[in-house]
Amino acid sequence: MEEIFDEKAFKAWPWSVEQCLKEYKVKLEKGLSTSEVEIRRERYGWNELTKEKGKPLWKLVLEQFDDMLVKILLVAAFISFVLAYLHGNENGESGFEAYVEPFVIVLILILNAIVGVWQEGNAEKALEALKEMQCDSVKALRDGYLVPDLPSRELVPGDIVELRVGDKVPADMRVAVMKTSTLRVEQSSLTGEAMPVLKGTNPIFLDDCELQAKENMVFAGTTVVNGSCICIVVNIGMCTEIGKIQTQIHEASLEENETPLKKKLDEFGNRLTVAIGLICLMVWIINYKYFLTWEVVDGWPLNFQFSFDKCTYYFKIAIALAVAAIPEGLPAVITTCLALGTRKMAQKNAIVRKLPSVETLGCTTVICSDKTGTLTTNQMSVTEFFTLGLDATTSRIFRVEGTTYDPNDGGIVDWKCSDMDANLQAVAEICAVCNDAGIFCDGRLFRATGLPTEAALKVLVEKMGVPETEVRNKIRNSKLLSSYLIDCNTVKLACCEWWNRRSKKVATLEFDRVRKSMSVIVREPRGHNRLLVKGAVESLLERSSHVQLADGSVIPIDEPCKQLLLLRLLDMSSKGLRCLGLAYKEELGDFSDYYTDNHPAHKMLLDHSSYSIIESGLIFVGVIGLRDPPREEVHRAIEDCRGAGIKVMVITGDNKSTAEAICREIRLFSEGEDIRGKSFTSKEFMSLSRSLQLDILSKPGGKVFSRAEPKHKQDIVRMLKDMGEVVAMTGDGVNDAPALKLADIGIAMGITGTEVAKEASDMVLADDNFSSIVSAVAEGRSIYNNMKAFIRYMISSNVGEVVSIFFTAALGLPECMIPVQLLWVNLVTDGPPATALGFNPADVDIMQKPPRKSNDALINSWIFFRYIVIGSYVGIATVGVFILWYTRASFLGINLVEDGHTLVQLSQLRHWGECSSWSNYTASPYTVVGGRLITFSNPCDYFSVGKVKAMTLSLSVLVAIEMFNSLNALSEDNSLIQMPPWRNPWLLLAMVVSLGLHCLILYVPILANVFGVVPLSLSEWLLVLLVSAPVVLIDEVLKFVGRRRRRLLLVTKAKKA
Repeated sequence: MEEIFDEKAFKAWPWSVEQCLKEYKVKLEKGLSTSEVEIRRERYGWNELTKEKGKPLWKLVLEQFDDMLVKILLVAAFISFVLAYLHGNENGESGFEAYVEPFVIVLILILNAIVGVWQEGNAEKALEALKEMQCDSVKALRDGYLVPDLPSRELVPGDIVELRVGDKVPADMRVAVMKTSTLRVEQSSLTGEAMPVLKGTNPIFLDDCELQAKENMVFAGTTVVNGSCICIVVNIGMCTEIGKIQTQIHEASLEENETPLKKKLDEFGNRLTVAIGLICLMVWIINYKYFLTWEVVDGWPLNFQFSFDKCTYYFKIAIALAVAAIPEGLPAVITTCLALGTRKMAQKNAIVRKLPSVETLGCTTVICSDKTGTLTTNQMSVTEFFTLGLDATTSRIFRVEGTTYDPNDGGIVDWKCSDMDANLQAVAEICAVCNDAGIFCDGRLFRATGLPTEAALKVLVEKMGVPETEVRNKIRNSKLLSSYLIDCNTVKLACCEWWNRRSKKVATLEFDRVRKSMSVIVREPRGHNRLLVKGAVESLLERSSHVQLADGSVIPIDEPCKQLLLLRLLDMSSKGLRCLGLAYKEELGDFSDYYTDNHPAHKMLLDHSSYSIIESGLIFVGVIGLRDPPREEVHRAIEDCRGAGIKVMVITGDNKSTAEAICREIRLFSEGEDIRGKSFTSKEFMSLSRSLQLDILSKPGGKVFSRAEPKHKQDIVRMLKDMGEVVAMTGDGVNDAPALKLADIGIAMGITGTEVAKEASDMVLADDNFSSIVSAVAEGRSIYNNMKAFIRYMISSNVGEVVSIFFTAALGLPECMIPVQLLWVNLVTDGPPATALGFNPADVDIMQKPPRKSNDALINSWIFFRYIVIGSYVGIATVGVFILWYTRASFLGINLVEDGHTLVQLSQLRHWGECSSWSNYTASPYTVVGGRLITFSNPCDYFSVGKVKAMTLSLSVLVAIEMFNSLNALSEDNSLIQMPPWRNPWLLLAMVVSLGLHCLILYVPILANVFGVVPLSLSEWLLVLLVSAPVVLIDEVLKFVGRRRRRLLLVTKAKKA
């Protein structure tokens, strides 16, 4: 199998057919023998795309745990489990209650791992979609016999295969014999070319040429749309161009990078790990005297004493710190917010396949767009046509609106020729009759059967109409009637049908490369034959002796007239139009009465070399300008991108002049702008030095790269990513799939896009509308800002929890909150407000700001300072209320001892571990709401079992503060006066839900036992609110300082400037 990928493999395109047959040791009339096929299969394998080995499930699962936050939680869960096992009955816990904490942590980690593995499993579906493009069976020659249904997977290099119209090409093959005068292959999905490509048998004398130039090769996965031929199989399976694309997709999937948000969260996790380690160390250093004591004898420490119970207690505090510091609910809230974002985007026709793409869109700095089918409609349409006026020195130009195959899409501008003159009748007749195309509607999109150019000509005829008023009215009425029919799949081209009934086709002179035209002989209503011709304008002019004027008169063509026609042709070509000339011939000589194959002149039709003679002495009629037009909304979307600071680069397989013309039309380049250094063929760009390539890509403004192959698209995307750009790549073809996979966000077209492109993408545009990308970017920016708000909210809340635990440990107090309570706060009560912050309304000027840099800090120094201030208050409030309950009879007029609990001194509370040595110390039982009596056999249990009320107050203060803090998170800088809470009613609802959930664990006995809490009275709730509310005032002051600080910085910068 190694030989398949040998760089010195035989290149068939520069060699003649005879040399290719000699290389593969095969004869056209016999094909390969069965024995030779077996030998070659041993060497080359089967003609199929191999399935790349994916990561094993165990490896995928392990990768989900390769995250610092997850590792800390794993360690915390393990230690919690060990301590729960060793002290299962401590503090009245037994059975399941003792294991709630480790169980909840592990459950979170398992859920995160399942989501991660599921997303990874979806990543390689693009490779499966490629296999759908392979055909099942072919017509091949073996042992001198034609095998009509040979399975395509059994083909080997050297096989002789016959292709006909509609066949899907089974392998990369060299065209050996043309069975018809022309052969056209639709390969736009592979190369990006808008038009079917003419193929031939002549060698291409370029050793290293792009796919588009290999005109004697047909490629696997493409389709024959015209003609038939016999080919020699050259490459099979993974050696084909489509196989190389599969390899590139697989390689791109291995290069997939983390999203900007994931990187920031990972950085945050690493810093958090260091912070947790330092805080745990400080807690141990501060409290070492409680579990490690010694005596000093002669200046040396001796008689060390170690308390295992006290040591495990501070282990628990370390776990509580870890649990408090890590926002366990953050992954769930981020997933929820992204999922809500995908719903919003779906309403704007952007279907997100991978959740992290929503956030990535928000910091997109470059959009690399394919041209065909993305910026353009991928439907040929007539843009303008011209004929001569009433004399040979004037011309008439008609502009045509509409960009699709829908005959009712647009019309001819200022069309006043309902009663068509003879010249326009000739235009309509040639376009309708010298034509084999058709149009159908697949429900949403009008599509062409046959050649796209011919389908566009038929649409033009429908817009022109017919010359007879009575028939025209009848057609108009039938069109109105057909619009009410249920079956809309068949598109009735009534005008074309009228012309075809009027001028019956009796013979066709097929297109060939020499004369660059095709024609039909038709029987006119008056009974004589006429030749209708269409083809390359220059070629028709050379064979034209006369020209038709607007009134139908025919005059000899002279040099000034020819120059006028060529000048108009140059003008149309400069706009990127594909120009077709129209002509006819009245005097057909031997063919004037031709009607059947039995006619004596039929022999001339069998000799293709005589076609040029038949098509001579023509009467020139006019010129039609066609193109694959840009989508109407693209121009506005390009302007929006420019305003948002997003660069747009067009990477297409089409030719340079067409790509440049389209880019000027969509205003990627302004009219008259010098595009040297901005427009390259991919070959030109790749031949430049690396430093020059990077310099070109880094310059502002649009760029266009034409004649691009899949590898070129990947290389450009990779360079942009290496420069630190966040790249969105759009496309619809198979050739776009590797770059879609490699880009930070791949965007496929939903209607015209291939399944391969869709499966390789992160997002699919349901309406194929480039402007939907811009709407999605705006939504992505809004979602990121909202995510930033709830991340700030959750992290500031966690800082508060850490500070409170640190204060508890530093002051030597009993635990004011246990890990399971902190888990409840982080996962449940914090969740609804954090999710609701995802509904914050977007800023009005969100698309007038430059994209944020992917390395912008999630938390800058000022925000971090605010966290510390708010966190310190949370710590003071939660620990303070705990101390108040133990040491004060009342606070701000609120009676704290109405439950009958015992008051102690602050010094006693700080040294509660020495309780057993206190003399005459007693603690009375007390009652809680509902009449339950909290009792303890040992007075010292007042600081463990008896602290349940104090813990409940601390927990309730923490929950209440976090509800108020969610109001602070509505805006990073704006006051609540400027951004009132009712701007986001979902947040107010979420606060009610969170407080309701907190009350649930307080007032449902089973849950109260699990979480170690008791119900609170109204006066105690009043205390909770009084202690919690100041957090809003503190943050309002900090916001005010922040606004002043920013204004001063702006003034200072302005003065320096």
